[in-house]
Amino acid sequence: MPRYCFQLQVKPERIAEYRERHAAVWPDMLRALADTGWRNYSLFLRPDGLLIGYVESDDLTAAQAAMDATDVNHRWQAEMGSFFAALDVPPDQGFLLLDEVFHLEDQLAALDTKDTDR
Repeated sequence: MPRYCFQLQVKPERIAEYRERHAAVWPDMLRALADTGWRNYSLFLRPDGLLIGYVESDDLTAAQAAMDATDVNHRWQAEMGSFFAALDVPPDQGFLLLDEVFHLEDQLAALDTKDTDR
C-alpha cells in the first residue's frame, strides 16, 4: 500500500491545544477517515510546532476527495485551520508531501528477491 508523509507547521502558541484536540478526535471524524481509505494514520509533533503526518492509502488524492465530501471534515478543518502558520487553505489541502527516500521492508524484499535469483 502506498505510504505518504507530509508536514505542516502548528503555531507555537497553539501546540498545547492542538495536542488536546487530537487526544480526543470526534468519533464521526475517526470513522470518516477510516471509511474513506486513510490507514495507519499518525501525526508527530515537534516542540517547535513542526507537524509530520504519515498515512497509508491506496490513493491519497482519492482519500482526500472522499473526505472533502463529508460534512464532518468541513467542520473539523474549519476548527483546525487557525492552528497552522502560513496556511491559506484548509489544513488537509495544505500538506507539503515529502518524498520517501528509504523504506527498510522494500530494500529487504529486494535483497530477498536477489538471493532467491541466485
